[in-house]
Amino acid sequence: MKENVLDVLMYLFENYIDDDANSRTDRDAITVELQQAGFPSQEIDKAFSWLEGLSELRSNDTLAEKFHSKKSLRIFSEQEKKKLNAECMGFILFLDNIGAFSQSIREMIIDRVMALETKEIDLEQLKWVVLMVLFNQPGQEAAFAWIEDVVFEEAASSVH
Repeated sequence: MKENVLDVLMYLFENYIDDDANSRTDRDAITVELQQAGFPSQEIDKAFSWLEGLSELRSNDTLAEKFHSKKSLRIFSEQEKKKLNAECMGFILFLDNIGAFSQSIREMIIDRVMALETKEIDLEQLKWVVLMVLFNQPGQEAAFAWIEDVVFEEAASSVH
């Protein structure tokens, strides 16, 4: 049985990414579909809360105001270090250093990782979170496309 919030989010992302705004299915219909796919109601509710948190971050201009220096250094907190292994932290810093996204988006990514109720997150899961955050940010199409290629290219190569 699928039981992880991230599994629900990944399912939603994979199945609804191509929907345009006019064909959006309502939350009740999506909930029924997720339950039929085997996801527990509690995890579905947590996934919707996670997405609402992402939406709130997107509309929160104060986050963008906090990070305006291009020369800042990101130090991970102890809680972040417990959830993100060295590979994940390195990936975030790599993306940050190559300018794949702004510092405010970096902080959104870290915020959404920390909002997941898991002890640890691996690199593959982190990439999905990055995709979800970038997909919800206007003007991040190039970064989204690049990360999407990385995620789906790795998935395809592991199938063969």
